[in-house]
Amino acid sequence: MSRSRNSTAKIRYAVVGLGHIAQVAVLPAFRQAGNSELVAIVSGDAEKRKKLGKKYCLADVYSYEQYEQALSLVDAVYIALPNHLHRQYTVQAAKAGVHVLCEKPMAVTVEDCEVMMEAAKRNGVRLMIAYRLHFERGNLEATKIAHSGKLGELRMFSSEFSQQVVKNNVRVTEPVRDGGGPVYDMGVYCINAARYLFQSEPTEVLAFSANNGEARFRKVDEMTSVVMRFPKERLATFTCSFGATDIGTYSLVGTKGRLFADRAYEYASGLKLQVTIGEEARTVRVPKFDQFAAELVYFSDCILRGKDPEPNGVEGLADVRIVRAIYESVRTGKVVKLPVLPGKKRPTSKQQIQRPGHGEPKTVKVQAASGD
Repeated sequence: MSRSRNSTAKIRYAVVGLGHIAQVAVLPAFRQAGNSELVAIVSGDAEKRKKLGKKYCLADVYSYEQYEQALSLVDAVYIALPNHLHRQYTVQAAKAGVHVLCEKPMAVTVEDCEVMMEAAKRNGVRLMIAYRLHFERGNLEATKIAHSGKLGELRMFSSEFSQQVVKNNVRVTEPVRDGGGPVYDMGVYCINAARYLFQSEPTEVLAFSANNGEARFRKVDEMTSVVMRFPKERLATFTCSFGATDIGTYSLVGTKGRLFADRAYEYASGLKLQVTIGEEARTVRVPKFDQFAAELVYFSDCILRGKDPEPNGVEGLADVRIVRAIYESVRTGKVVKLPVLPGKKRPTSKQQIQRPGHGEPKTVKVQAASGD
């Protein structure tokens, strides 16, 4: 069973996996997450363990083979490993009574997600998937506008999300069957945005992939375009790519107005919303905040208060089942229908948490996906 702590305690974390996202965003976030304390790191690289342990004044640094030892010291783990390892390390933590905050996508398959959820339930621990935008002011404002009625009846969503991923990055070296490729890595943001803006689940998908033949795309699709049908005859489309210039936008169109978000999925910069209703247009600029500190604060609060997080295992499974349907459609060339998903919580403006942004820290033996 999970370990109980009094309401004034800090939740003690181990960060598992010390890749780029962990080093530039997760580890620094603890400095601004008052109810969360970084006490251990876990990595297969001795140099990372040594240098980052020293940088963050950590006495406890562990290899993957020492994961059980790390689990014995903490209340929660932040899993920042490659996608195909999420299930293994989540289940192991849950069995040790340790709460889990797991990076998205939750896992590679629907079965993986279900096993993770069952392990958390059986062992009485909280499981949250790291949908940082569920606490970000700009996207929550977009959701509020979408459901205010100001745009009229919502009809369509569209999004483009791309970057030039360098060769040998894990996003292209891991095949799609192990969670590589642009849909698992980037498309999941577009899927999630469509779902929280429409506040419903798609009923069917149709998708096509393209590949320019470059060596870096031997194991994955270069880009994939998707159409998702939602209830009330609404459509959502998006294209995600590992072989195009950086862009991250979405547009939501209703019968009376339109909302456009630029830099919509970023954590390293602010976001701009443009809202046009009839002849009137306004722009909302949201500065950069530390989105990772926000999700740490939220998850630790859930643990301390004994409540279930909003972006839980069901939220993670909802996106993964769509990703799987997308690749099934790519393979068959046919529309793939999705079964009904039981009702679930949606992110609301009450979840907004703001912590000051920070500069990008010096990293150890990692490179950004785009090589910047």
